[in-house]
Amino acid sequence: MPVLRSTVLIDAPPRTVAGLLRDADVAAAALHRCGHRLFAPVRLLTPGTQVRIHTLIGPGVRVPVHTRVDAVSQAGMTSTLVAGPLRELTHTVTLTPTAAGTLVLDEIRWATPLGRLGRVADVLLLRRLVLRTLAARSEVLVERAAALVAGPVVVATAVLRDGELLVAQRTRPPALAGRWELPGGRVEPGESEPDAVVRECREELAAQVRVTGRLGTDLPIDAGVLRVHTAELGPEAPEPRPLEHSALRWVGPDEVAEVDWVDADRAVVADLVALLRAGTPAVEGT
Repeated sequence: MPVLRSTVLIDAPPRTVAGLLRDADVAAAALHRCGHRLFAPVRLLTPGTQVRIHTLIGPGVRVPVHTRVDAVSQAGMTSTLVAGPLRELTHTVTLTPTAAGTLVLDEIRWATPLGRLGRVADVLLLRRLVLRTLAARSEVLVERAAALVAGPVVVATAVLRDGELLVAQRTRPPALAGRWELPGGRVEPGESEPDAVVRECREELAAQVRVTGRLGTDLPIDAGVLRVHTAELGPEAPEPRPLEHSALRWVGPDEVAEVDWVDADRAVVADLVALLRAGTPAVEGT
């Protein structure tokens, strides 16, 4: 089974790089540089998401392939080819923190079809195509990481209590009214992210919370980068109130996936379910 490996060093923490890996806009920009086209149902890819790629293999000749995201976390991302000319193709991206940034290791494995003819095609076409595409993605990752690290930060808060999660129903803008989200907002200049979490929960929920960790990857959004923190209510804290939302509710692990989430928060549904079922705090750090 052929194996192709490629590495690049990105000047950003693993959570940020992982967030860019799952951003369909980043993937589409990289593929476009090589003449390919990507079609994804959502911007932020999650386990189970399938994307369609029209791969340019020659002048005016495109081959459609479908891939499925199997796993995504701050440690990396794994996807599998589910339809296309190759067999048993898997793409694993491993992220390793270093003093200079995050080392990105791509490892692609596939089964060569058509015997000797397939092996010739591997050498003359496939490996060259894949390496060129990975090089384009590395360029885009470097560019987008620099912009994301320097850009605005928005925090969202997963407030937990007795195995349940607090969710808030939006009132605005009209396109999002009625959908549910994790409470939060933009980090102000000179403010730390945990301090922003505490302030936003006080302003939106009249609640005093204690920040307990981070959840999932960074999430690229139009307003900058969204980072989800976990928190718990303070001792003898009163029941949160919807000061800036139309309603609040507590949901358990079996209900989280059924919530009509705003798109960005839906990207962490799997992380929220795992956290609630484990009953343990999220991991601290970047």
